[in-house]
Amino acid sequence: MPIRWMMVSGDEPLEKVTFDLEEPGPGDVVVKISGCGVCHTDLGFYYDGVRTNQPLPLTLGHEISGIVTQAGEGAEEWLGQTVIVPAVMPCGECDACQRGKGTICRAQKMPGNDIEGGFASHITVPSRGLCPVDTDRLASVGLTLADVSVVADALTTPYQAAVQAGVGEGDLVIVNGTGGVGGYAVQVAAAMGATVVAIDVVPEKLEAVAENGASLTLNARDFDARGLKKEIIGFAKTNGLRTSEWIIMECSGTAAGQAAAFGLLNHGATMCVVGFTMEKLEVRLSNLMAYHARLLGNWGCPPELYPGALELVLSGKVKLSPFVEQRPLEDINDVFRTVHDGKAVRRQILVPAE
Repeated sequence: MPIRWMMVSGDEPLEKVTFDLEEPGPGDVVVKISGCGVCHTDLGFYYDGVRTNQPLPLTLGHEISGIVTQAGEGAEEWLGQTVIVPAVMPCGECDACQRGKGTICRAQKMPGNDIEGGFASHITVPSRGLCPVDTDRLASVGLTLADVSVVADALTTPYQAAVQAGVGEGDLVIVNGTGGVGGYAVQVAAAMGATVVAIDVVPEKLEAVAENGASLTLNARDFDARGLKKEIIGFAKTNGLRTSEWIIMECSGTAAGQAAAFGLLNHGATMCVVGFTMEKLEVRLSNLMAYHARLLGNWGCPPELYPGALELVLSGKVKLSPFVEQRPLEDINDVFRTVHDGKAVRRQILVPAE
């Protein structure tokens, strides 16, 4: 029987339930899940009182990869294909979608928020926007289909942020927070030709990105706000990089991290808000005016950008293996606690039993 691990409330363990698979409707498919990554957004729903759009009980999880086992009318071409399910699925038909602004589509569907999510054996989703995965090329870089579940958010979200910010050759990119999303932000920016400075408070995370794209790593605990900026200015001058127009990718999802990132603004800078927190922050917005700087929000990634992000993995320019760890889906409650307590250095991927 198909199974789901459902959130009943933030005060109760996630509950395993069985369910009946219905025939997919027109344009829909059923995906047998190979892996689903644990994102801090899931923890926000479970621990922090962030409300899901669909009322509880609900299956969380939005970083999903798997095999299409059933297809509705009009989606037959997907049957048997290995795919990544986009974390945010625009409708493709509204005015925003037609103008290439799918990330603000008001009819979008997010697994684990708007519909049942990926901490399950199977999921029914629209076929529109599915990203096919070449498993032969995947094996050639030592990865499994479960591993690339994290492409659906942890990789594509910073990829979209980098594309939106226009990261390219000669840029100095500062990634603040090098966890599940930030580790990939470092690699994406480096793959796009930027020189990357990585900031975190966890030495193990800094060591990982130092071997995978970061030219300079800084522990934020070693500097005050002024000292941090001064250190990066010195690095830029030494390496012939600009001391203006930095691109700052805030991935920590903490108020302290957001404040530190905002303090790094300089003339012509772009700050990308990638990480999420419910905490409030007081900043001087006039800095944006004085520096002629930009502050960019970043909600997910349009499905049309997924192939480009996946290609970075298949070509070996972005490494997944040092940043992921597979765990049995049955361990979900223990894994949630481990990630919430900050004890997981790698992105946890939950794998259903065969």
